Amino acid sequence: MPTHPTAADLSRQLADNVEAFCRRYLSNGYRSGRWWCVGDVHNTEGASMYVRLTGPSRGKGARGKWADGATGEHGDLLDVIRLQRSSDWKDAMAEARAFLSLPPPPETERARSVPEVRDTTEAARRMWRFGRSLTGSPAAAYLRSRGIDHALGLPALRFHPRCLYRPSRKHPGPDTWHPALLAAVTDLSGAVMGIGRTWLAADGRGKADLPKPRRALGNLLGHGVRFPGTVPDLLVAGEGVESVASVHRLMPTVQHVAALSAGNLGVLILPSDLRHLYIARDADEAGERGATILRQRAEAAGILVTELIPREDDFNRDLYHLGPRDLALHLAPQLDRNDAVAHLRFDEAVAA
Repeated sequence: MPTHPTAADLSRQLADNVEAFCRRYLSNGYRSGRWWCVGDVHNTEGASMYVRLTGPSRGKGARGKWADGATGEHGDLLDVIRLQRSSDWKDAMAEARAFLSLPPPPETERARSVPEVRDTTEAARRMWRFGRSLTGSPAAAYLRSRGIDHALGLPALRFHPRCLYRPSRKHPGPDTWHPALLAAVTDLSGAVMGIGRTWLAADGRGKADLPKPRRALGNLLGHGVRFPGTVPDLLVAGEGVESVASVHRLMPTVQHVAALSAGNLGVLILPSDLRHLYIARDADEAGERGATILRQRAEAAGILVTELIPREDDFNRDLYHLGPRDLALHLAPQLDRNDAVAHLRFDEAVAA
């Protein structure tokens, strides 16, 4: 009597053909290093869902595993089929067997060979060690131009004088080198897990003219760029470094963390002793989704949550256009009254 493959067997076989699977079922996405990026499990254009193309066949870091940073969904490739077809497991397994029985795609449709798994966390740490002081650099000029001069003294930020920018398959071109602002992505213990890079114009008066002047390297999931504070049970969490640093300028005694994306904001790992979380989200759909997911997780852990909403797109635009005094006035009614009195720096805003 023939033995039919189980769901686990099919899942492993799909993972063994992960890139061919992505090109068929997630065709609106694209390969980026060891990941396949796409908008969501329903093959929408975008990049909030990522599928691992390399790794072991099972366990931590297994190939074929995916997660959607915008919704918090995750699973394996059999889950993709089931969710796309809105079907039960029986139908999903039948579709998986049909896919696995197809002949391999022509050589011209195959991607180049999958590289060996690289430890990008170590690569990020090496780049961070190479970073220099911000003093007198284009990165310092950039931060000043964004109204966040105080960030020059933050230990999470450094300068790279000649940071390599590699083009992507989506935006081909030659390798180039540019000055860059480096931001250390750390876990709760302070260990560097990744690094955020912002490539800059030579004079620091803006970002470099590149298709994607911001990129991250290493293990970002759940971690963030941390700005220090003296109050252990309060935390302000947001997306971009500049936006979060803008709030930190006015509330320097409170810990802040920049998740670098709306998707990562939703899965941010929170301290166990946190009492009140402020989510300084961006004013767009992705920011709202990320904040909602983080709020649900925090409230389930018994943490009080308050959302801080900018007047414009994000808090750095607010600081740039409104100035520190009006930004402080905008933040004040959104904060707990006691926190506003204790931690919001109106004197610094007025002095500026």
